[in-house]
Amino acid sequence: MEVRRRSAKVVTFGCQMNERDSETIMGILSSLGFEESSKVEDADIVIFVTCCVRENAENRAFGNLGEMKRLKEGNPNLVVGMCGCMAQRSDLREIVRARMPWVNLVFGTHNIHRLPELLERVFAGERVVEVWDEPDEVVEGLPAVRAYGHKAFVNITYGCDNFCTYCIVPYVRGRERSRRMEDVVAEVCDLAGSGCVEVTLLGQNVNSYGRGLPPLPSGSSPDFADLLHEVNLVDGIRRIRFTTSHPRDFSDKMIEAVASSEKVCEHFHLPLQAGSDRVLEMMHRGYTAERYLALLDRIREAVPGASITTDIMVGFPGETEEDFQATMDVVRQARFDAAFTFIYSPRPGTVAARMPDQIEDEVKHDRVYRLIDLVNSIASEVNDELCGSIVEVMVEGPSERDPSVLSGRTRTNKMIHWTSEKAHNPGDIVMLRVSQTRTWTLYGEEIEGRSGHRGALTCDGHEAAGEEMQGRTARSSGLATDGRCDCNDV
Repeated sequence: MEVRRRSAKVVTFGCQMNERDSETIMGILSSLGFEESSKVEDADIVIFVTCCVRENAENRAFGNLGEMKRLKEGNPNLVVGMCGCMAQRSDLREIVRARMPWVNLVFGTHNIHRLPELLERVFAGERVVEVWDEPDEVVEGLPAVRAYGHKAFVNITYGCDNFCTYCIVPYVRGRERSRRMEDVVAEVCDLAGSGCVEVTLLGQNVNSYGRGLPPLPSGSSPDFADLLHEVNLVDGIRRIRFTTSHPRDFSDKMIEAVASSEKVCEHFHLPLQAGSDRVLEMMHRGYTAERYLALLDRIREAVPGASITTDIMVGFPGETEEDFQATMDVVRQARFDAAFTFIYSPRPGTVAARMPDQIEDEVKHDRVYRLIDLVNSIASEVNDELCGSIVEVMVEGPSERDPSVLSGRTRTNKMIHWTSEKAHNPGDIVMLRVSQTRTWTLYGEEIEGRSGHRGALTCDGHEAAGEEMQGRTARSSGLATDGRCDCNDV
């Protein structure tokens, strides 16, 4: 008689950092003999990796945890765990401890590596709540079950030192710590050796990478530009992405690193948050609207055709209609390729939650809908410019809506769909001519040829178009709107 292997399911809410944590958690569970389950209902262990950046994300997590009561009643041996940012908040931990006795395990963002010991206590019959208030040293060498074979997230920093007044991340992720450059590069090399062709370097603020690390052999302190150059040298990697960048810390050296590193994609995600200098100051963002727009000008001059996406918040405490119109004006000038738009929601423990003049929900929704209309209109105009252009695309796989159609992303992170008579695997590079455009997606036709430097087309011994081709391909734009972010309130 065949014995069924124990199985586990990790359910993720929130950002790419949580996605990467989930890969580590599943890697640890796999090392303990658990196979990955496709369904919560079939799993012996279910762990929820939670987010508390927005109230909406909290509500979704609590809803899912509540549904586990029914499964627990049908399977008393089921182990239910909660970790991530919600676990770091004592008030949310107490709700789980007091009102959800079916949750066996609660741990935080700083002690994921202790999961084997924590589970051992759970299997012995103990209900375990272990959350560290402060992080220890960065733990290297943890196993991972990657979500994809052709692309991967790679942490370069943990935590955040910015303390924007609306943001809870520094309180639940801890102060900023950078991984050693050699550890990051070694991980990328291992990924390349396993067939990965695209990496996304992750940090709450990748621009501040290197602070606190020992100096390089040259005597200078390592920074993110140095890291980009090193990762660019890894054989087998074809594309390098990074997120997220803080506009305050985006140096000209970093712009030059992107411009001069062939594998670094021409996509910059630069959260604006607000276009009013008064609101930006209250947010503790460290830049003005004028400085932000000047940064975009420098990027576009150095990296022609770069796509620029952003995050924008409306309804921050004290935001007036004049402040909101200032944000709309910056959006018109910036002409973003896409934007994540958010309604401000107070986060307990943050400075902004205690500010006077909290904005009514009706006003917030009216403003965000007007902002969305403007963002969509500009994004549609930007995409219209692409019709007829040739773009380098990395294959993602069949479209979720229509398996007969392939989907992929341009270097500038724009989703594009096409049909092909050829067999393509995820990670393959193809060249497409854009035939139709929509606000958030493109449609293309596959053409013969292969990509050269930054997507310039080469075909039958020719190198097509030099600067002209580069200008046409690079404007490919758009944001990865794949639904993974659970922090959006609208």
